[in-house]
Formats: sequence, structure tokens, C-alpha cells
Amino acid sequence: MDDKLVTVAIHTYDRAIIIKGILETEGIEVCLHNVNLIQPVISAGVRVRIKEADLPAALKILENLNFPDETAEPETPISPYVLVPVDFSAYSLKAARMAIKFAADLKAGVTLLHTYYSPIYAGGLPISDAFVFDEHNEQAMHKQIEQMHKQMEALETQLKADMAENTLPPVELTIKFREGVPEEQILTYSKKRPPRLIIMGTHGKGSKEDDLMGSVAADVVERSRVPVFAFPANMPLISLSDCENIGFVTHFDQRDLVAFESFMQLMKPYRFKVYFLHLTAEPDAWDEIKLNGIKAYFSHQYPNMESAYCMIKGDNLIDSLNEFIQERHIDLVALTAQKRSIFSRLFNPSLAKKMLFHSHTPIMVIRG
Repeated sequence: MDDKLVTVAIHTYDRAIIIKGILETEGIEVCLHNVNLIQPVISAGVRVRIKEADLPAALKILENLNFPDETAEPETPISPYVLVPVDFSAYSLKAARMAIKFAADLKAGVTLLHTYYSPIYAGGLPISDAFVFDEHNEQAMHKQIEQMHKQMEALETQLKADMAENTLPPVELTIKFREGVPEEQILTYSKKRPPRLIIMGTHGKGSKEDDLMGSVAADVVERSRVPVFAFPANMPLISLSDCENIGFVTHFDQRDLVAFESFMQLMKPYRFKVYFLHLTAEPDAWDEIKLNGIKAYFSHQYPNMESAYCMIKGDNLIDSLNEFIQERHIDLVALTAQKRSIFSRLFNPSLAKKMLFHSHTPIMVIRG
């Protein structure tokens, strides 16, 4: 049992080497997987693996580890924009169209961000089986880069054609590429240049969660400092302006007040009804009193907002929430994100992450 290896982090080669050195200084053995032996410095997605028995000690060390920001390219002053991570799937096109409509209502631009692995280095091979860099692999890398630029150009051309035909409003489009671990690159980019909102698609209910850190969307949702709108493949909405009924989940925390204010600023152009929701396995009379108080407070703050409140009860809260969503025709569920430890993210998934994999309803997660 003690010899079983687990992946504790996925980083670029440089950062993986730093983590390896720190952990080994503390007496924790480390293996790096997915490293190119000939040119390791350009490897992406290097897995830092340790013995399962060392996991608690390693997590405690990594929780307090902060990397300095990478050298940023020269940027112009930040104008309001919406960030859309794209992989050229149907999700990407839908996300981009939603972002353009939303950005137009906010008088903002849209940035399409594509992150990628070089074909030579992607995958989960151990160091002993790493690929050897040769002419064939170099050609494959150039072919992949050429292909993704063509795909991005096709996506941009399609969106601009939609604007020209007035099926989409005109907004400024910006194209960006980043090499590395997708979730890390998305989070780094949004940290350096905070967007008003990140919009991205997910597989939704019935999809399989990844073995450790979850899907890219799940990781971004849990760690992003800016609001994230994540939608499943079969979502009927084509615009945030279509939201008529919105559920806002509250934990009776002061952060909910901050998050709701941020949410209302984002959704300011639209009219909708808000259901204030509290999820509990054990009903408590005081919870209902507090929930009614929150509704009364926000009704006073936003006198033109139609609102209601409801306690979501049951042994399986996700199932109970999904039943409520169906009964009340909820178009969007908004949740407050809280800073969580690495250990919590690994072994105690948040409500937001559970909804990504067990619901057909889009979510908006806002840092409180």
C-alpha cells in the first residue's frame, strides 16, 4: 500500500523540478512522469508522483507553496472582456457565441484562448518510457501547431461572418495561444488579465470524472478568482439573456453577500427571478428563518428583483436540487466559491464540481 504512487500535481517541467526539490528536501521521494529526456525543459504536463503514504505531508507543503508569475508579454491596458477557452469542439463554438452576446451587453470584448500540449510530450508515460525527440516528432509538433492555427482562423472567420450577417452582435475578438497544462494556463492568464467572466463548456451529467484533479472545467471552477459560467453540452440556453429563473445557493455566509453583489453586476442588463436556496440533509427551523431573512435583505437592496426562497432537503442533495431545478424550470444555478485547500479539492469535491458531473443545468461560480 505504501509503495502505491499518486499524482500530487501536474505542472510544466521547470515547476515540477522545483516541487521535486522542495519535497525531497523534506524527505519525500518524488518521481516525475511525462518528461522528454532529450529536451526536458519544453515538456508540458509533467506529473509529480509520490508514495500514497506521503500524501498528507506533501499536501501540507504544497498548500503553502506559491510560484511567482511567469514573465508576461507586454500588454496594453486591460479593457473589459470575456474569456473563452476553446478546443475547437462544438462546446467551443457555443461558448464563443454566448460570450459574444454577453460581451455586447456589457460593452466588452471577447478573448479566445487555446491551450495545447506538444504531441511529443502529452500523455502519462513514466520517465523510463518517455519519447525520444527526433525529426519525426518535431515534424508532428509543427503540424499540430499549424493545424490549431488553421482551426482558430476558421473559428474566428465563422464568428465574424455571423457578426456580418447580424446573427451575432459586433464585438472585438482577440486570439491567444498558450502551451502547457490547460487549467493552469487558463488560470494564469485570467489572473494576469482578469476578465469579467470565463465561459466554458463541460460534458455534464453522466460524464466520467478524471482520476485526480477532475476535468479542466472543474479545476478552473474551483480555483478561479473571477466568475466562471460552465454549461453542459445539452444546455438549451443560447444566451444569458434567456435566463428567466435563477437559483442562488447560499450557505448563510458573509461571502454570499459579496458574491451576490458581483453576480447582480454581471447580470445587470437582464431581468429574471431569483430563488434563494439552501441545501441541508437535516432541516432546521432556524435555517428557514435565516433564508427568509436573506431574501428580505436582497429584496430591499434590489426592489425591482422578483425573488423567492426554498429549502432543498434530502439524503442526496444533488438529486434533490436537480428535482427542484426541473420543477421550477431553473435556467442557471449560481454558487459562491470559497478558497479550499488542495486536500479538500482532492477528497471533498465542492457542490460546484459535483454539479458539473451530475446535472444538466449550467452554473455560475463567483468568488465571495
